[in-house]
Amino acid sequence: MQYYSTSHHSPNVDFREAAIKGQAPDKGLYFPQSIPQIDPSLLRDIESTDDADIAFQVIRPFVGNSIPDEVLFSIAKESISFPIPLVDLGNGYHSLELFHGPTLAFKDVGARFMSRCLGYFLKENTKKVTVLVATSGDTGGAVANGFFGVEGVEVVILYPSGKVSPVQEKQLTTLGGNIRALEIDGSFDDCQAMVKQAFMDPQLNDSLFLTSANSINVARWLPQQFYYLLAYKQWKDKSNPPVISVPSGNFGNICAGLMAHAGGLPVRHFLAACNVNDVVTRYLATEKYEPLKAIATLSNAMDVGEPSNFIRIQEIFGHRFNDLAATLSSYTVTDAETLDTISQVETVYHYTPDPHGAVAFHALEVYRRQFPDAAGIFLETAHPVKFPDAIEQATGRQVPVPESLTGVMSAQKKSTLLKPSFDELKQFLLA
Repeated sequence: MQYYSTSHHSPNVDFREAAIKGQAPDKGLYFPQSIPQIDPSLLRDIESTDDADIAFQVIRPFVGNSIPDEVLFSIAKESISFPIPLVDLGNGYHSLELFHGPTLAFKDVGARFMSRCLGYFLKENTKKVTVLVATSGDTGGAVANGFFGVEGVEVVILYPSGKVSPVQEKQLTTLGGNIRALEIDGSFDDCQAMVKQAFMDPQLNDSLFLTSANSINVARWLPQQFYYLLAYKQWKDKSNPPVISVPSGNFGNICAGLMAHAGGLPVRHFLAACNVNDVVTRYLATEKYEPLKAIATLSNAMDVGEPSNFIRIQEIFGHRFNDLAATLSSYTVTDAETLDTISQVETVYHYTPDPHGAVAFHALEVYRRQFPDAAGIFLETAHPVKFPDAIEQATGRQVPVPESLTGVMSAQKKSTLLKPSFDELKQFLLA
């Protein structure tokens, strides 16, 4: 499999080079030259197929000859070595719980897959690699956990000061070792812009071996297809495919779902559930793509004013707006609606969604008012304990802290505060 740049001014590369480079030299994102089709027999026999086999069969065409099959199977298996249950709430609503991994967030799948791929690719590399990543919440913890202790790799994580939850901050600032956290006095968009500029800086790239662990990296983005296949495996009514509602910020998650759908996965419709950072909602209504400065919300991992992965969604549909709009709808959900939804879902269904899951539930609920026969899945992307203030505000009670977080919450935060300035980041990296 070869990958081209969405900016079309860089040479094509294989999966190995795309994963190591992260972003193309011309500032574009890597995209596969063709979209592999899922074997119809896998879909037919999916209920009796082992989860690791499903993941391996889905990702193998994207990896090509870059990793031997036996190694790739092991990587795929380790990436989903925790439950990913589809919970039936009743009345046509289902929650796909993606928070059972080590950092209690959906990004554990992609981060574990990518860290193991890079570990394989770089095992004979003599130059230390610096993984540079911006996070609006859960990416930082997942990447820190996935790469912690990986020999020959240093991880530098940029996060917006005061705009991630206490649990999220602890998960990305307390490991130490080869993990360094930079607390940026700005927004996620500032963090993301600084990272992108770093990859384009000749001096940095001459001095350091830089790569990215954001969802712009194909090794982080593509394995997210796994849990859409695992959701379908657990979906009871195969004759009536689900509507899938995805809380969307940088749009890597829903882009992976749309890729799986383009490869043959049965899905009735996709919903991009956005908070007030709704550039895609407005685009689908007007055909005008107008990024704005990010606004802080309760669903902080979605506070993205210019989602990087939307260009890949356009590539999937060949930049044909009508085809895209026929498959994807988008809704804007306010903080007030988010809190009301958390309260409502707990009262009616005895289930507590986190703010991101609540945004997705609300979007699905709005869609089903128009299409009441459409049963659906909303993605519950993080454990509600990560957002204690919002949950307590909505329900009047605290979320019990899982035992797995006890040590993290008592650990000491270690971070370096920087202004939202590329020059400051550059000085830090060169030092």
